[in-house]
Amino acid sequence: MKILKVFTLSALMFCCVACNSGKSQLEKIEVVFQEDSLKFSEPQKIFISELIHISEKEVRNVLPNLPDSIKVIVERVNWDLDRVGGVTGRTERNSPPTIAIQLSNSFRRGIVDSLELGIRSTVFHEFHHLARGWAIYDNKFGYGIPNAMVNEGLAVVFAEIYTGYISDANAFTDEADSWVKEILDLPLDASYNKWVMGKHPDGRTSIGYRAGNYLIRKAMKTSGKSVVELSALKPIEIISLAGY
Repeated sequence: MKILKVFTLSALMFCCVACNSGKSQLEKIEVVFQEDSLKFSEPQKIFISELIHISEKEVRNVLPNLPDSIKVIVERVNWDLDRVGGVTGRTERNSPPTIAIQLSNSFRRGIVDSLELGIRSTVFHEFHHLARGWAIYDNKFGYGIPNAMVNEGLAVVFAEIYTGYISDANAFTDEADSWVKEILDLPLDASYNKWVMGKHPDGRTSIGYRAGNYLIRKAMKTSGKSVVELSALKPIEIISLAGY
C-alpha cells in the first residue's frame, strides 16, 4: 500500500509538471478570431489554431529568437486573394508581438481546409518578420524600399524553403536584376505601395517581394549562406553579398 501511495504521488507530480509545461508552451501563442460579419465554426477554429501552434514550434526550432507571447489575429474577408493561395497577413507590432492573418471567404468557396498551405506559409512569413523586427507600427529598420526588399525577400524565401509552398505572386522574372537596381536607386520617400506590395503604374505587381526573392537567392548562391544565416545580417550586408 505504501508503495502504491508513493507511485500515485509521483504520477500526480509528473502530471502537474507535464501539464504546466504544456500550458507554458501553448501560452507562447494567443490565437484570436476577429469575427465581425464573417464567422468561424468551432471545428474551423480548432483546425486553424492547431495549425498555427504547430507552425510556431517549427519556426522556433529554426529561429530561436522568435519572441514569446505572440498574438495572432485571424479574420475572414471578402477579398480576392486567389493569387496568394487565399491567405495574406501582416506583422503589426514587435511589442507586443502581433500578427494578423486574413482568410479569403471566396477562395475555393471558403473551405478553410483548402487554405492549409496558405496559412502555414503566411505564418512562417510573418513570424520571420517578428524574428527580424520588421513590423508596421514599431519597425526596427530605417526607411527605404531597399530595406523592405531585403526583409520581404528573406521572409518569402524562408517560407518557401520551410513549407514548400510557392506563390506565383512572389515569383521573379528574367528582369529581376534590373528591378533590384531600380529599387536601390529609389529615394527614401518612394511609395511603398507602388514598389513593394501594390501595383506599379507600369503594371508590375509586388515588385519588392519579387525582387527581394531574387536578391536573397542570389546572395545565398554567391555567399554559400542559408536563408537563416542571412537573416542574422543587416540589409546592406545582404545586398553586398548579392553583388550590388
